[in-house]
Amino acid sequence: MGKTERAWQELDLKWKIGQLFVCGFDGLSPSAGIERLIGEYGIGGVVYFRRNLRDAKQAAALSAQLQSLSSVPLLTAIDQEGGMVVRLEEGVAVMPGAMAVGAAGNPELTYEAAFLAGQELRSIGINLNFAPCLDVNNNPENPVIGVRSYGENPEAVAALGVQALRGYQDGGVAAAAKHFPGHGDTTADSHRELPVVPHGRDRLDAVELLPFRAAIAAGVDAIMTAHVVFPAYEPDGTPATLSRRILTGLLRERLAFRGVVVTDCLEMNAIAGTIGVARGAVEAVKGGADLVLVSHRLDRQIAALEAVHEAVLAGEIPLSRIDEAVDRVWRLKEKRGLLRAEAEKVAESEARRDAAGRPRGAAESAGEAAASRSSAPPASGIPVRTAADDAAARLSEAAVTVVKGEALLPLPREKRVLAVWAEARVGTEVVEAIEQERTLGAALREEGYAVAELRIGLDPTAAEREAVLREAETAETVVFASYDAAFHAGQAALANELCGRPDSAFVLAAVRTPYDLSAVPAAPLYICAYENKPAMMAALAGVLAGRLPAGGVLPVTVGAYPAGRRG
Repeated sequence: MGKTERAWQELDLKWKIGQLFVCGFDGLSPSAGIERLIGEYGIGGVVYFRRNLRDAKQAAALSAQLQSLSSVPLLTAIDQEGGMVVRLEEGVAVMPGAMAVGAAGNPELTYEAAFLAGQELRSIGINLNFAPCLDVNNNPENPVIGVRSYGENPEAVAALGVQALRGYQDGGVAAAAKHFPGHGDTTADSHRELPVVPHGRDRLDAVELLPFRAAIAAGVDAIMTAHVVFPAYEPDGTPATLSRRILTGLLRERLAFRGVVVTDCLEMNAIAGTIGVARGAVEAVKGGADLVLVSHRLDRQIAALEAVHEAVLAGEIPLSRIDEAVDRVWRLKEKRGLLRAEAEKVAESEARRDAAGRPRGAAESAGEAAASRSSAPPASGIPVRTAADDAAARLSEAAVTVVKGEALLPLPREKRVLAVWAEARVGTEVVEAIEQERTLGAALREEGYAVAELRIGLDPTAAEREAVLREAETAETVVFASYDAAFHAGQAALANELCGRPDSAFVLAAVRTPYDLSAVPAAPLYICAYENKPAMMAALAGVLAGRLPAGGVLPVTVGAYPAGRRG
């Protein structure tokens, strides 16, 4: 039998347990640590972060390297949600994030974008996407979900989430809906602490669980757990990731989910800072998890693997629990075409590539982009534009939402514009800090405006504040691109000061959370873009210039403006 034709029953206990782990590593090429985890422990998969990926071409080479190290094909996972949460941008289309998709409200385009994104990911060797996010974000103070959610309406979240997961899976990658049973109504970030959702079962059933029921009915491949306490189901204060009552009693037995249950990363502080990573892995597997995610430290990864092994030998975890989990992981790999004979895979790969080494056939519309955009640009110097790029642009254009002041559009072209660009300079566990060239100011220049642009931090320094106020003295229009101003008092204070100046028009353009109006309530013109990615900045500038209509609908309630509001 070829190595990819082996049955999981042939694996010894150590490797069966290894198949239940997805691990991360540092670097653009396989580290000694990840090589050890693959070769010695037989881990089931790897997870990529921005630290691992430069562009599509390098990502494809890395995936091939890692697969060559393993005698059992690996799940290669990524958080490519779109919008503000993407791990790879060069050589692939960055699709809008969930809340932008919710504002666009187009199921067909939602499916198309996910399908094309799935094709691109699969063409570079990535076969599992930790998306879509099915959390219902009905809490404006949520520090970790926010624009990663389709909105506050559970039916809309369910409808769009189902289209996205179908698109990913039809495009060739497994989808993992997250974060079960729901992380949308929290005021704490589970990367830092252990949140609690205190609602009763009736409310949870009507809101938080509704999108997951729809995803299960639609055949989602995997569901990712939340490090959140739900007292209605787990009165002992055990987080969902570690709870047999939730993972087995609720998800398996009541909701009848038959796919793979994957934990969120156990190195998040909600687990690492409480029960610990190693013990967390034991409890997660006991509770019903099939895949355990440990994304960063080798010492924690090995400790978790060894702890599960010891728990099986001691009889704490029944061997039958390991076998059923391996069987589910194996069936997922088989479903996604990872267990076909090596010769068959090679032959298929050759058949799909032309002399330039680019995918062709069904993947021309998306997968081809990953190879062509990461190679040399055409002689004209114009970047290759693909069907995936077009889908991202159309979704972005449909998402831009004018909440108030539509009569003030378009902005007069003859007036001098100051664009203030707030940017994250310190990365978080979810969103990396990236200095972006395609800012709103750059996009407005392309629309024909005379623009001066100043960048500030999320809480601007005294020097940044003075520079902005000095430049504003000669500007006739100030466009403030806010980034979570509702969470940053210094940014909000500067925006309010600019808004109060009598000698210039003021526009508040939220390029992340739509709740920023609460921080600058006097803004005469408020427009939401939900993210600061290049396609969205082009769309936002197009609306401000009057070239594009503002067709987006608010996916969440913002102060006095209810969800569903259009213009």
